[in-house]
Amino acid sequence: METVYSVCCGLDVHQASVSACLRRVATGGTIGTETRQFATTVQGLTQLSQWLTEAGCPVVAMESTGVYWKPVFHILSATVEVWVVNARDVKQRRGKKTDRADAQWIAELLAYGLIEPSFVPPPQIAALRDLIRMRTALVHTRTQVKNRVLAVFEDTNVKLASFVSDPFGVSGRKMMDALVRGHRDPKALSQLARGVLRRKIPQLSIALEGTFTDHHGLLVRLNLELIDQINAQIQQLDGRIEQLMEPLEKETKQVQSIPGVQKTASRIIISEIGTDMSRFGSSPRLCSWAGMCPGNNESAGKRKSGKTRKGNRYLRRVLAECAWAAGKTDTFLGRTFRRLQARIGGKKAAVAVGHKILTIVYHLLTEGTTYDDGRYNRLSRKQENRQFKRALSTLEQLGYQVQLTPAA
Repeated sequence: METVYSVCCGLDVHQASVSACLRRVATGGTIGTETRQFATTVQGLTQLSQWLTEAGCPVVAMESTGVYWKPVFHILSATVEVWVVNARDVKQRRGKKTDRADAQWIAELLAYGLIEPSFVPPPQIAALRDLIRMRTALVHTRTQVKNRVLAVFEDTNVKLASFVSDPFGVSGRKMMDALVRGHRDPKALSQLARGVLRRKIPQLSIALEGTFTDHHGLLVRLNLELIDQINAQIQQLDGRIEQLMEPLEKETKQVQSIPGVQKTASRIIISEIGTDMSRFGSSPRLCSWAGMCPGNNESAGKRKSGKTRKGNRYLRRVLAECAWAAGKTDTFLGRTFRRLQARIGGKKAAVAVGHKILTIVYHLLTEGTTYDDGRYNRLSRKQENRQFKRALSTLEQLGYQVQLTPAA
């Protein structure tokens, strides 16, 4: 194999230490290695950076180990080119698993160009990604807390959720607060309904009758206070996210023009992939990185399971949600989703349409344009032939002899 980097370094990163193997090819073709261990403190990483600079090392590679690679990346990237590579691509051979051996193995793979660097977003996108991921986690936590409150009501036979579409809306929250304060009269509680919900006062007076006690009131009160606290934190995050999204307003509108992609979804997509599509090179590579394209598993000419590989779970989730939303529209994506859903099921159709959405995002951000349904709403030659044969077969089954002439 041809040597790509005559001088390079492999890093095996841990929480408290990092093992570094410097690999150098001498003028005579001999290969020499030098292994050292450094602490992951600022002082230790600074010493590592100085050692690499003195050795004339232009590039280093390390495995993306949890969050431990981040401080190493931040300090070393100021002096050398740092590659963060996929852990699967640098998996060590059986029986060779030590810190020194791992660092040496990564250096070998880097020297011969057998690994590729992963996408590391720029600081602005990384900050936006952290905020949006934290917001997503808080929304999930809030949903769990709400489910715990509803479980308490089911335990006491209070059927509030059976008659109120949003138990945590204005009316539902007033009833919950009244129950927590010790009010147990179902007729008085039903009078707290507001708006169109007042039409259901007779049903609510029956649904609110149960075995709610002070013990249940304590559980509900604590959970409601937690919901209020989470809502306040989400509001703070929304304000900060708005500030960071101001310079990216143009890109957000471009992504938002795609059917099924709304404001929150567009922000998640941009925070995960950024706005510079040259980092990925092509739309297939972007979809492969995200884990939104079929896997390759072929042997002896037979195509086996082509399930998608693991990718960016935050991006995969939002693309699937956008695909389901696009399936309800009368657009190219909506018709594609419904056609695939009838043939392979909704979940696989969501992945396939999510793949198309991500491809469109790549084109829009690369070209600086907005979504045009006419650009994508075209049948391929294969699809045209399939529809032609299906229509012809249907008419023949109905007893017709069909003679076709092309239209002018």
